[in-house]
Amino acid sequence: MELEWLHPIEEFFLVIAQVGEVMLEGIAIMCVLVGMVLTAQLAIKLTKNRRRAEFPFIQVRLKFGLWLALALEFQLGGDILNTTIAPSTEALIRLAVIAVIRTFLNYFLNKEIEAQLEMRDKAREHKHRSVFATESAEDKLNA
Repeated sequence: MELEWLHPIEEFFLVIAQVGEVMLEGIAIMCVLVGMVLTAQLAIKLTKNRRRAEFPFIQVRLKFGLWLALALEFQLGGDILNTTIAPSTEALIRLAVIAVIRTFLNYFLNKEIEAQLEMRDKAREHKHRSVFATESAEDKLNA
């Protein structure tokens, strides 16, 4: 027995998945672009405020890395939508590669953030200048 009546429903979900994939990929692109602009602004601010101290590359890397991790999350979501309906081998491989990259990036970003926050807390305990070159007013009040 052929289920012809299911074909329009299947086509509808295919279109929804394709639209969702394009939207998620667009958001991923926007995340990279916004992250690039905000990271450039931070680098310029840090360069202007630098007083013969070493440039805080770690802070700049973390800022951009967090935006890249967010973009990879959206990219992964788009790839999941792509593979939900009639997945090809190429789509499955792409999904696996992005999942692995995202997992490693998030793992190492989290490790680096934890280390930086720990260093900042130790600097505060010993009344040293913060590890992060720019702190919010709230951070300074809490110190």
